[in-house]
Amino acid sequence: MTIASGALRLALLTSACTGTPLFAQPVHELPPVEVEGAPGPATIATAPLASETVSRDRLRRLQSQSSDVAGLLTRLPGVSANTGGGFSAMPVLRGLSEQRFTILVDGTPIDMACPNDMNTPLSYTDPQTVNAIQVITGVSPVSMGGDSIGGVISVSGPAPRFATDGALLVTGEASAFYRSNGDGFGGGTTLTVAGRTLSATYTGSYTEAGNYAGGDGKGTVRSTEYAKTDHALALAWQSMAGLFELKGGYHFSPYEGFPNQYMDMTSNKSWFLSGRYQGSFDWGSVDFRADYRDTDHEMNFLADKGGTADGGMPMNTQVHSASTALKIDMPVSTRDSVRAGAEFHHQWLDDYWPPVAGSMMMGPNRYINVNAAHRDRIGAFGEWERHWSEALSTLFGVRYDRVSMNTGDVQPYSTSMMNMDDAMAANAFNARDRKRTDNNWSASALVSYAPSDLVALELGYAHKVRSPNLYERYAWGRGSMSSRMIGWYGDGNGYVGNMDLKPERADTVSAALALEDRQAGWSLKVAPYYTHVDDYIDATPIKAFTDMMGMPSGFVQLGFVNQKAEFYGIDVSGMVRLREGQGTDGTAMTFALSYVHGDNLSDGGVLYRQMPLNLKMGLEHRQGAFEAGVDLDWVAEKKRVDITRNEPRTDDYALVTARVAYTVGAVRLSVEAENLFDAGYALPLGGLSLGDYIAGGPLRPVPGRGRSFNIGLSTRF
Repeated sequence: MTIASGALRLALLTSACTGTPLFAQPVHELPPVEVEGAPGPATIATAPLASETVSRDRLRRLQSQSSDVAGLLTRLPGVSANTGGGFSAMPVLRGLSEQRFTILVDGTPIDMACPNDMNTPLSYTDPQTVNAIQVITGVSPVSMGGDSIGGVISVSGPAPRFATDGALLVTGEASAFYRSNGDGFGGGTTLTVAGRTLSATYTGSYTEAGNYAGGDGKGTVRSTEYAKTDHALALAWQSMAGLFELKGGYHFSPYEGFPNQYMDMTSNKSWFLSGRYQGSFDWGSVDFRADYRDTDHEMNFLADKGGTADGGMPMNTQVHSASTALKIDMPVSTRDSVRAGAEFHHQWLDDYWPPVAGSMMMGPNRYINVNAAHRDRIGAFGEWERHWSEALSTLFGVRYDRVSMNTGDVQPYSTSMMNMDDAMAANAFNARDRKRTDNNWSASALVSYAPSDLVALELGYAHKVRSPNLYERYAWGRGSMSSRMIGWYGDGNGYVGNMDLKPERADTVSAALALEDRQAGWSLKVAPYYTHVDDYIDATPIKAFTDMMGMPSGFVQLGFVNQKAEFYGIDVSGMVRLREGQGTDGTAMTFALSYVHGDNLSDGGVLYRQMPLNLKMGLEHRQGAFEAGVDLDWVAEKKRVDITRNEPRTDDYALVTARVAYTVGAVRLSVEAENLFDAGYALPLGGLSLGDYIAGGPLRPVPGRGRSFNIGLSTRF
């Protein structure tokens, strides 16, 4: 086993990520309980009780385990992830997939730029350089975003730092890691140079891995390789007028395999520029942001699927996005605060597939999938927060979002008999008026009651609305091949858009009860919820696909339609201090149990990709410079599956991870044995392993990663 110098590795951060402290201060400063929940009434608008914040220290301990930020967040109760590429999993909050809730990176959204959603918003982040992540699984305030029906994931980079005296401030950290399963390696750096008024921060990271091996002899899982690099430079200036920030960055991935897709990513280039102003005045505060992002995305077949970036079936997407957002916070009395804001977001998308020389099916013309489409959103909100007493607080808000969409004419590869389904579909598409405008109203209400330091209770209700994305409305291909290139579901089926889709309208009721005895050293949080969605965007069968012999292939073509759906479940998490030592020394146990039940009320079926009952437990010990821990992840059998998509069942499984770490001065070395007993299992939200299937293997669910020895090395200065 080779070792790349390396990173810090919180090896799992002991499911502690899940056993989170329930109030502002943890019961005991052990690594397992570094995730902080909302303290109560004082922060009801920015951190509801049904939320968690993953700190930078927590991420330092986790970053050697995975380069996928979404994957690391599954340690939190109520959070799961649909399998994508090695750094592009699609997070799920309480059964609602990534497309349905708000994801912000440094306060701004990042648009999908792929018909298979390969470049997810969190794929542009890296655990080695992220400063903090806030996750709201319950009802979220309307001020945190619109055009969504679920919670919020908000990722923030390093905040500006300034010198406190005349000396120049130079500070930062560096890390590296190695993972034996897949020969993954990488590193990251954060460096800040600052004076009293000026600050500059550079962040950069690189990660690369080959195909990983499944557990219990399941062999190599094809199309799981990847490589990427991210760089950003942030400049900040503080004065009596406020804080001014300017940040720019570049992301490049030369390749990323997708085990549950027909295609792979063969290039993804993205650069951005953003600015922010924060000012405080006698009457309140102002926060203004503006940003621009340009993305060039390419898909094709990697070698695993029998192709190269220069052949096969090239598919290109270009996206230009621009946003502005203004928020004003005005305290109007000692007990009342009023917030108001306005936002504008523009997305321009062009999706085309160049012809393939010598191919009768993929030529002679360029296939125009989405022609210079735009999706513009203008939003405004108002919010009132009141502290009725030291124990009781309320938050009420309402927002309006106007979403307008349109796209140009499309064309198939050809009008020959081989492409007749697409040719007829293109004619019908081009003959229609494609402009659509949605007027969406949303509202949320939160009540928080904390009668003592031992107990806090929160109750929330929200009516949220989300408009369809560009592919849900404008993907038009009816051919077998063209429709299978659409969809982020990993099921091998084909998908056809629907211009007449209505926005999704969700009504959610959520609650959270937090109990904590800091002196005794224990905490418990119980959070039930229920969501009903009208006009939920699901899919119904159009036709069954056949193989070359005319026999059923097991895959189908599906069309997006509006239906009714409901979700309900409960998240339970907590911690117990088993032994107390001096300072941060001691032993603690954490746990998190999550259950979600999703039904399609229109057809009586099960909603796709719903995580089965799962439990995470962790035991963490710290003594001076030495740390040790063991974690257990258990997932129940997945019996409830979506038969419309031919979703596979998966067996129950349990994974054990053991780790040790030692810190000398500012240097920390960690060693972890992930999936210690090399258990073989299938990912419940992994979809079908199409990479293996295309290479002649069986049609099976995507296998999970087998045993891996992870080593991390990090330092701060």
